[in-house]
Amino acid sequence: MAENIKGRIDDYLSPLIVDEDKIHSLACQFAKTYKHLALHSTEQFLPTPIIALPTGQETGKFLSIDVGGTNLRVGFIELLGDSTERKHVLSSPDREAASQHASDKAQDARIRRTFEKAWPIGEHLKMDNAEDLFNWLGDCIAEVVRDSVSDAFLEEEAVPQELAMGITFSFPMMQNSVSEATLMPMGKGFAITSNLNLGTMLLAGYERHTKDVLDHQLEPSTKRREVKSLPRLKIAAIANDTVATLASLAYAVRSIPNSRVAMGLIVGTGCNATIPMKVKDLHASKLPSETAYKSPRSNNSEIVINTEWTIKGAAGPLKDLGLITIWDKALDKACDAPGFQPFEYMTAGRYLGELVRLIVVDWLTETIGLNMDVLPEDLRTRNRLTTTLLATIVAPVQDPNLLVRALNQALPGPKDSKWTWDLKSAEVVKKAAKAVQVRSAALIAAAVVGLLACAGELRLHDNLSLPKNLEMNGVDASQDSKVEELVVAYTGGLITLYPSFKKETQRRVDQLLGREGYRNRGKRVVLKEALDGGIIGAGVLAGTVSNSA
Repeated sequence: MAENIKGRIDDYLSPLIVDEDKIHSLACQFAKTYKHLALHSTEQFLPTPIIALPTGQETGKFLSIDVGGTNLRVGFIELLGDSTERKHVLSSPDREAASQHASDKAQDARIRRTFEKAWPIGEHLKMDNAEDLFNWLGDCIAEVVRDSVSDAFLEEEAVPQELAMGITFSFPMMQNSVSEATLMPMGKGFAITSNLNLGTMLLAGYERHTKDVLDHQLEPSTKRREVKSLPRLKIAAIANDTVATLASLAYAVRSIPNSRVAMGLIVGTGCNATIPMKVKDLHASKLPSETAYKSPRSNNSEIVINTEWTIKGAAGPLKDLGLITIWDKALDKACDAPGFQPFEYMTAGRYLGELVRLIVVDWLTETIGLNMDVLPEDLRTRNRLTTTLLATIVAPVQDPNLLVRALNQALPGPKDSKWTWDLKSAEVVKKAAKAVQVRSAALIAAAVVGLLACAGELRLHDNLSLPKNLEMNGVDASQDSKVEELVVAYTGGLITLYPSFKKETQRRVDQLLGREGYRNRGKRVVLKEALDGGIIGAGVLAGTVSNSA
């Protein structure tokens, strides 16, 4: 009987399975779709004013703001350039681990972080009143600046009249210059209207702190001072979070041989990617009137693109290949913006918990025949089963009995119900969560390879059969010293914290490149974490712009 139930669960979840042929077809179709969007879409493949990545030589101290879908982070990023000892790739049998270790060490050696703070963005701030949100952002920024100014007083250092600032904003925006951005529809639970000037709004939220007299006492000391007002802010750079992630790791990877940062990837609350593309591959109207650097532009020159690849314009391949399930459709229909970001609804941290909830409830009510009223409240209520719970309770627990105990504690049944989690119901949650996670990683891998092919970094060919002797990631191990490592700089809570998510994504990328064999020989695509890429990247971009002025 148990084996029969297990078989039924596996059959039930089969619409979520994406095999190698389908993932390869998806990558190929994504590549074509992305090329079309770059040439024609006004909502996706948006140019930034960034036409060159950091050199690794940039220096200076900059205020950095990272506005994400869930949290706000503010701090100071000091770029040290080549003033410290370079770190090189360590000898290790695990090339990927050694390469990541080298990136982390290089980043640590080049960057100093101070006065950093983080705050969750309350749901009430995500509603229609943009002024409330930006006033709150200004207050938080002022808190960090005040700490810095107070420390300067204590150390008897000069307080600057103006601070250069870099801003990472995790939402779609249009830019005609590196220091200005206009907000597009936000998503991720935000209902703020579009067409807002982000720089103007952010400076307005902070400005009153440059005028008010603040009776701020330092710790008891003979050097006690009063902070009369805070320095003005000057926006050096505004960037999407994926662009910032790309820049942050590019700043570190410059010191690592045979590695080149090719694209940036966010897989957290939301999902997005950025990549340099040639000007000739973009519609002429997309080019910004100003770029961050005084550099000539030609058809062969490149500009960094914010893809916004989850928006509906890229949904065609998902539909054509039958990858959108009944559960995806139910989630989409109930979303705040139905049809707006179908790829994100299938891959991002904000939605995977809800997708698992829909699957589990469907199984328990439609297949098993239970009444909805007997189920735990968090199963009956939209968005109450979180991806965080799946990542911290469901995914790591391997002992079925321990999982039953954990679910009974985390998701208890109603007081008037006889509901209790048992081995069978716990297995449904475990299998559904795994299926959703594995599919998400596979879809992201296909999008990564498709985007690299779109930008000319890789070659793809439709209708390939799987080779008998698979060479992983297009690389012949005997030629390892000649391999060019194309780095995908990633960040985001889902890919960094969900057990095995990054590993599964890398496995699928390897699988796709292996299918192409000789077409991409000598290239390896490696996912590397850009630690805190949003806030570090904001500082790196501010430094890149300031150092080039």
